[in-house]
Amino acid sequence: MLDTLKFVFFSIVALALFGLLGYWAVSHLQSGPEFAANQEIQQLKQENDALTKQVADLTSQLNTAQSLSQPAVPAQTTQNTEPASTPAASMQIPTQPTTYKYQSLVDKLQQLITANISMKLKSAGTRVGTVQDFLNIYNNTSNKIDNSYGTSTEKAVAAFQKAQGLTADGQAGSGTFSEMINWLKQQG
Repeated sequence: MLDTLKFVFFSIVALALFGLLGYWAVSHLQSGPEFAANQEIQQLKQENDALTKQVADLTSQLNTAQSLSQPAVPAQTTQNTEPASTPAASMQIPTQPTTYKYQSLVDKLQQLITANISMKLKSAGTRVGTVQDFLNIYNNTSNKIDNSYGTSTEKAVAAFQKAQGLTADGQAGSGTFSEMINWLKQQG
C-alpha cells in the first residue's frame, strides 16, 4: 500500500510538472512568422543604434571641419597720419558671409567637390540624395529622394548639364556640382 501511495504521489507531482511545463510552452512559444518578425525587429534596432552612432560621429566631424574652415581674420595694420577722433572710429565692423536661400544644399554640393566625388548610373548613398534634392529644386518637382542614381536621375542630370552648356553625359562630377552651386546662388 505504501508503494501505491508513493506511486500516486510521484504521479501527481510528475503531472503537475508536466502541466506547468506545458503551460509555459504554450504561453511563451511563438509561431514561425512571429519569431522571424521579432528577429528582424532586433536586427533593425541594432542597425538603428549603429546608424545613430555614425550620425553623431559625422556631425561631430562636420562641426570640427566647419570650425577649421572658418577663415581667420588677419589683423590689419594701418598707418593713419591723423589720429582718430574717437576709439569707435578706428574699429572695423566685420562683414557677414553671404548666405543663400539654399545655403545648406550649396554647402553639401561644395563638400562633394572638396571630396572629389563623382556619380554615375548605379551610384548610391546620401550624396546621391543631395543631387536628387538639387534636381527637385531645379525642376520644381517633388520626386522621391531614394539615394539611388537611377536612369531618371541620370536623365535629369543630363538635362541640367545640357541647359548649362556642359557635356550632357548624365554623370555628376565637380564641374556639374559647381554649376549646380552657381545656379542655386542665382536663386538668392
